[in-house]
Amino acid sequence: MDNTKRKNKDAQEETRFRIVDYLKNKRGTQKLASEIFSVSERSVNKTWNKYKKEGKRSLLNKKRGVKGGKKITGQQAAEVRRLIKDKMPDRLKLAFGLWTRAAVQQLIEQKYGVVLSVKQVGRYLKSWGYTPQKPIRKAFEQKPEQVKQWLEKEYPAIKKRATKEKGTIYFGDETGMRSDHQAGRSYAPKGKTPVVKSTGQRFSINMISAISNKGHLQFMLIEKFNGDVFIDFCNE
Repeated sequence: MDNTKRKNKDAQEETRFRIVDYLKNKRGTQKLASEIFSVSERSVNKTWNKYKKEGKRSLLNKKRGVKGGKKITGQQAAEVRRLIKDKMPDRLKLAFGLWTRAAVQQLIEQKYGVVLSVKQVGRYLKSWGYTPQKPIRKAFEQKPEQVKQWLEKEYPAIKKRATKEKGTIYFGDETGMRSDHQAGRSYAPKGKTPVVKSTGQRFSINMISAISNKGHLQFMLIEKFNGDVFIDFCNE
């Protein structure tokens, strides 16, 4: 399976999990779920009914026969574990700041020429006793009534217009980061918090981003946010 097909399969699996989480926590109806996740109401109903009968396994992609060379050897696994423990991805010239399944996937492909799925990498990490650890957890509260009103009244109109104009709905955000800010999570041996080396100097950068309900992310790094910057971002 090529990278594009594998990513599509992974995205479909993720959508099924999100649909079940949405319905299980009674955030809305199946009809609303179909609009939010851009799938048919029939697909939502099928996903929900299969989950109620078979549990989480019904949400997973069907396993396919794995060709030879799609696994790493014990020696390779030991080296990967050591690298994750002793170094951060950027030190290995990988385009990641923290260890994620995708980062480990890229490391294995880069070093050994073995292409594993993100799910396979996750199973390896779990068997090695590596867990994704968060240095800081931030909590937030929603206003349920306002959220419900937006989902039931405003979002359907937006969805209808997007369909008519063949557009994609994006949810935007603006954020700032400081050099002394610690967030995210990185895989490390269970019980051992990962250490990220950083400069003692303080500096900051801002970012404006937009993500679709399919998980497609667009972002732009900026010095400060204002109306002109927002318009430029939308035009891009």
